[in-house]
Amino acid sequence: MGAVAEEEVIGLCRDLIRIDTTNTGDPATSAGERLAAEYVAEKLSEVGIEPTVLESASKRANVVARIPGSDPSRGALLVHGHLDVVPADASEWSVDPFAGEIKDGYLWGRGAIDMKDFDAMALAVVRDWKRTGYVPPRDIVLCYTADEEAGSDYGAKFLTEEHPDLLEGCTEAIGEVGGFSYTVTNDLRLYLIQTAEKGIDWLRVNTTGRPGHGSFVHDDNAVTALCEAVARVGRHKFPIVMTPTVRSFLEAVGEALGIDLDPDEPELAVAKLGPIAALVGATIRNTANPTGLTAGYKHNVIPSRASATIDCRTLPGQFDLFREQLAEVLGPDVELEQVHRQPALETTFDGPLVDAMARALRAEDPGARAVPYMLSGGTDAKQFSRLGIRCFGFSPLKLPADLNFSALFHGIDERVPTDALQFGVRVLDRFLRGS
Repeated sequence: MGAVAEEEVIGLCRDLIRIDTTNTGDPATSAGERLAAEYVAEKLSEVGIEPTVLESASKRANVVARIPGSDPSRGALLVHGHLDVVPADASEWSVDPFAGEIKDGYLWGRGAIDMKDFDAMALAVVRDWKRTGYVPPRDIVLCYTADEEAGSDYGAKFLTEEHPDLLEGCTEAIGEVGGFSYTVTNDLRLYLIQTAEKGIDWLRVNTTGRPGHGSFVHDDNAVTALCEAVARVGRHKFPIVMTPTVRSFLEAVGEALGIDLDPDEPELAVAKLGPIAALVGATIRNTANPTGLTAGYKHNVIPSRASATIDCRTLPGQFDLFREQLAEVLGPDVELEQVHRQPALETTFDGPLVDAMARALRAEDPGARAVPYMLSGGTDAKQFSRLGIRCFGFSPLKLPADLNFSALFHGIDERVPTDALQFGVRVLDRFLRGS
């Protein structure tokens, strides 16, 4: 890996941040990914890589490019990243969220770690390969998607359903969110490789009642029934469930910290994890969080119907049981309507690809130890796995010990250390060469 790529990755990431690709979830108000897709396509074409740009809707575009490897008989590796970002309120930030400002050793802006950092890393690596004439050992399929932040309909789902031929032969994949460091001591850092992610189940909860005048005594109020049901859900803690991935992660943490962690009391272990406690804590149980309420049309009219939205995240193999538990918490006479669902994923932490990740990390950080973990959210991997692709989260970053990394996702003042971007390019290059 040449010095040019290490310097270039910062500029590439900065350029991508400066292209507003805000995804509000509403096509009418989303900025769209088209300009970012065209930028990526131009950077690929510039070095002789032929991209395919696919528009899934107005202003919504995806980029796919295949880099032939030396052994075409091997399964291809999919390297994917999304181009869209969640909204950012500039009044809440200390910098312009779309200016790509560099200060204090960080590149600041919406998308800096979710996930224009990895988009830039992959771009810098393959551009370096083409400049130097390097041919990877297997086909690499680069995929830059739209719409990951709102369910992937215009991105990964569109590609897997409408253009699966572009992903033909892909057997494994890497994307977000994994490969980042958790500092144990000066000489030991755990790098969390995502081998699992919770399922997404967005629901609408509906209640009905007798409409009437707001001035009357009323004992059949849909709004009251809804609020009571939603409050029960919001305060409920679902039972702890230890999946293989989480158990392996906690065992690795216990060994690294030199403490005995009781797998039957995982909350005690999670409490010792500091900045990543929130990230891991959500993976020991199913969760359901109310996120919206809708009812009524006039101050003095009691409506006949009230609705709420609930964001549910389910562990692998838990969907059916969770739905039963949720119905019990909500109580009778509450209607459940499914808005969006993507099933949970889990793979094992073994095989040549995992070995290549661990080797690449150790080569750049002798104190690195790769460990599996589960992501509490969801990624485009849910869509790509439908094609039989084994998916991992591996977007390598060596982070400062005191950085609350998980809080930066969708957070205010999102930023990435510039030296972590350069570390990531070196690791990604080593990994892809050795995969």
